[in-house]
Amino acid sequence: MSTQNAINWPEKYLPGTGDNFVSNEVIVQGVTAAQVWPYLTDTATWESYYDNVADISFPHGGGPVLAGDADFSFGTFGFPPLAVRVVEFQAPATGVPGRLSWTAKQDGEPQERLDVLHAWLVEDLPGGRVRVLTQETQIGAPAAELAGQIPNPMLNGHQAWLDGLVRAASGKLGA
Repeated sequence: MSTQNAINWPEKYLPGTGDNFVSNEVIVQGVTAAQVWPYLTDTATWESYYDNVADISFPHGGGPVLAGDADFSFGTFGFPPLAVRVVEFQAPATGVPGRLSWTAKQDGEPQERLDVLHAWLVEDLPGGRVRVLTQETQIGAPAAELAGQIPNPMLNGHQAWLDGLVRAASGKLGA
């Protein structure tokens, strides 16, 4: 029997306690966590496989490769660039899943405020498989508005991110 790892959730962002929560996962053969990780953590590659991200910048220097405590910003889902901070960063290793999570915030009037935790888990599974899980909790009026749409744009957007990430890592971007 094989158990799968879970996202490490700070209490403030526990799934089901915010205004919008989505969970997306892929499990595929023929690609490893070590192949996926660079495409996930190098923001310079994101736009090559995911069309819902723009204006990536590192206002305090650093980048484009993410690291623990990195500050950056990017626009997505029509929001102006969000202020982002990496809060968990662990590269995958034998028997250890890769973990990446960041908080993203948008300030402003109450109807514009957004507070997000977006988390990723990348782990090798038996049988030459990799599992990539991404989950996000959002707090704020813009999040509640997204959650009320059918289908939920976050669910579809994150699935496109996962699918593009796996295509990039497996060398099938043009496919």
